[in-house]
Amino acid sequence: MLEIGWLTWAATVGLVVALLAVDFAYAAARPHRVGFREAVLWSVFYIAVAVAFGVWFAFAHGADAGTQYFAGYIVEKSLSVDNLFVFVIIMTTFAVPEEYRQKVLTFGIILALVMRTIFIVVGAALLSLFSFMFLLFGILLVYTGVQLFRHRDEDPDVENNVVVRTARRALPVTEDYVGGRIVTKVDGRRMVTPLLVVLVAIGGVDLLFALDSIPAVFGVTEEAFIVFAANAFALLGLRALFFLVQGLLDRLVYLSTGLAVILVFIGVKLGLHWAHVDVSPSVPEISTPVSLSVIIGVLVIVTVASLIKTKLDPTRTAHPGSLRGSQRRKDANR
Repeated sequence: MLEIGWLTWAATVGLVVALLAVDFAYAAARPHRVGFREAVLWSVFYIAVAVAFGVWFAFAHGADAGTQYFAGYIVEKSLSVDNLFVFVIIMTTFAVPEEYRQKVLTFGIILALVMRTIFIVVGAALLSLFSFMFLLFGILLVYTGVQLFRHRDEDPDVENNVVVRTARRALPVTEDYVGGRIVTKVDGRRMVTPLLVVLVAIGGVDLLFALDSIPAVFGVTEEAFIVFAANAFALLGLRALFFLVQGLLDRLVYLSTGLAVILVFIGVKLGLHWAHVDVSPSVPEISTPVSLSVIIGVLVIVTVASLIKTKLDPTRTAHPGSLRGSQRRKDANR
């Protein structure tokens, strides 16, 4: 186990909070359509921050710790791209104006980080108390990967989400976005704008992704600090990455398949680790360098294959995948 002092924790959390504050202040102060050049500059900045942190961490705590961090960061970054897919669907479904999308994305990132931090604390405590949690996390990831593969060509049904439907029924919602406000008054009556419904949908998505991503990153490292840092730095650049790759997302037709393979692989890795600890030391384990190689290899293969496929068949469109069959597709098949 690594010895991470409170000063390192405080400095890391302080850096993440400061970057989030800058991101939020920038999005709130200048609501506008983000151009390609601006998105590139912000994306490069956040990736550079994440890489610089990883290099420092490797020098301070050893090459193995640094490898675990980069493996966790790549896992979380790849899952975050699938998260962006769903964000695009939500924005499109609710016709969110371009100038308000920065605000929605920043809120989504902050909420995702809060939820994942809670799951990290709970997950680390469970793993330290009960070693069989490695097996349970592994089974969860294998199940998630299989479901994602089965429904890889589908989209989440945002409109039929129970939380979104409840919000629409329980709250008086205006027809338009009323200058990007969340709450407003119409004829003396207090009402919410569709922006609140969008934020509710984003929150539900963040919860689902936290349930998958935290067991996945615990599959490459047991260190709570590394899990937090990998998640935080992977999430920080999502706002800029959204505007940078939203045109490319439609071309990543095999991304869901690749993520399904990665989740199953990490699930098997967790199962082998449990068996090595609780059953027999003769059971082989998958090392972090091997995990990192497999994850990068799968991502490279699915990206190249996706670009080739869409070049040969321009009508092919990517989907984020779903953990269950789309209700709309089921209704269409009746």
